[in-house]
Amino acid sequence: MSRSDPATLAQAFAALVGQEVEDERIDLVRASLTIAQTEYPNLDANAYCKRIEELARRVKRLVPDLGDPSESITALNQVLFEEEGFRGNGEDYYDPHNSFLNDVLDRKLGIPITLAVVYMEVARRVGFPLVGVGMPGHFLLKHYDVEGCEILIDPFNRGSILSAKDCQRALDEIYGGQMPLQPEFLMAVSRRQVLVRMLNNLKSIYLSGRNFRKALPIVDLILAIYPRSPEDVKQRALLRWSLGQTRGALADLDDYLKMSPDASDADEIRQTAASLRRMRATMN
Repeated sequence: MSRSDPATLAQAFAALVGQEVEDERIDLVRASLTIAQTEYPNLDANAYCKRIEELARRVKRLVPDLGDPSESITALNQVLFEEEGFRGNGEDYYDPHNSFLNDVLDRKLGIPITLAVVYMEVARRVGFPLVGVGMPGHFLLKHYDVEGCEILIDPFNRGSILSAKDCQRALDEIYGGQMPLQPEFLMAVSRRQVLVRMLNNLKSIYLSGRNFRKALPIVDLILAIYPRSPEDVKQRALLRWSLGQTRGALADLDDYLKMSPDASDADEIRQTAASLRRMRATMN
């Protein structure tokens, strides 16, 4: 099978993000580039990994001593935003290319989460630890200094430092003042959660355009991270059904019912599965 085969790609992704891999050891760059291979099957992942390494070397030259967080942030911002010109794509926010790490590195354009992956992974390579912050509607990064104080960084807005009031203003812009800031909005998220959020962004874009063919391999990758997610299994069943993949759809519907036998839609799903079996019987 070729690298463009969805099953092969899902297996490669699972090797990077499966439950046997400790979360902190997940290679976000390679995992993100594997996501991009759903669009670019012949992508040279090693070439883009080298780009991240070179960006880190340039930052390291500016800050030989990482004792002061402000110096590290200044150096990261200089290389990524001043010299390289990375910026948030506010003009075409829902362009799927904003979610592919190779495109972000080539075009210097991205959405908050993909710019955060670039920023975080360059920072990690120079010994400046950052974690993702899954604030609704606007992904951020966080650094804990030696005293345990938090520094919030916004890679979408040129690495600016944010206060809680700044975060509330961002929520107000996104949600029209209807979402007050909650402490859990600024909690750190795992590396798996970063990848799932990237995948969910892509899935939403494809589903809104009714591009089920492209949405299906994205759901495959989500299930490589969380194989026992009933809602994702059900969604894959419906996508497979829409694309005429009745055998796979039926297998997923059966799995969903085993995972969630008492779900509110269990009877409806049983009826759907029975209809699929009757349809397959008439085809054979």
